[in-house]
Amino acid sequence: MFIEKSGRFLRWLYPAATWRMDKNDHSVYLTFDDGPIPESTPFILKTLREFGAKATFFMVGENVARYHDLYNKIVEEGHQVGNHTFNHLGSYKHMAITYAANTQEANQLIHAHLFRPPHGLMRRTVYWWINRKYRIIMWDVITRDYSKWLTADDVVNNVKKYTRNGSIITFHDSLKSIDKLKYALPEALKWLKEQGYEFKTFE
Repeated sequence: MFIEKSGRFLRWLYPAATWRMDKNDHSVYLTFDDGPIPESTPFILKTLREFGAKATFFMVGENVARYHDLYNKIVEEGHQVGNHTFNHLGSYKHMAITYAANTQEANQLIHAHLFRPPHGLMRRTVYWWINRKYRIIMWDVITRDYSKWLTADDVVNNVKKYTRNGSIITFHDSLKSIDKLKYALPEALKWLKEQGYEFKTFE
């Protein structure tokens, strides 16, 4: 998705999904998609620890299977976990029953009640099924840390420009993002703390 904020059309498509938390609460919800992997997860955990911040990790099942020690570390450090399918599956490329089975396979490892669809998109039939089984967490701010067209400063500026009370901020626990995150994540967390935001996770 080439957008920093969720548009009204997407919110209309998935009305039961959570796009933003309480607008009257001076808090933000940090999320990380696509991990865990050894090239990025340890740095993210270290940085969150340094800032006293908790986050929600939407994990890919095959990565959890390969690096279960990192999954355990995320849980041990008090972060929340979410399902991001077993193979980072795109909903529109697969039948609903295939997508459902893939999600269930992932959850045998992740044990989550939260779900975020890869690419932020689901077929209506998939949305109906997922919504019965999980709380669907979308986003209020996408940092676009994965984009080769953006710099680390651009990522920080996206956080500064679009964050508001109750924002769900999406970073990526991935190879595409980690080089930018080494600068952008601590800078973003520093700014969020300076603005007085509290870091929260989902129930």
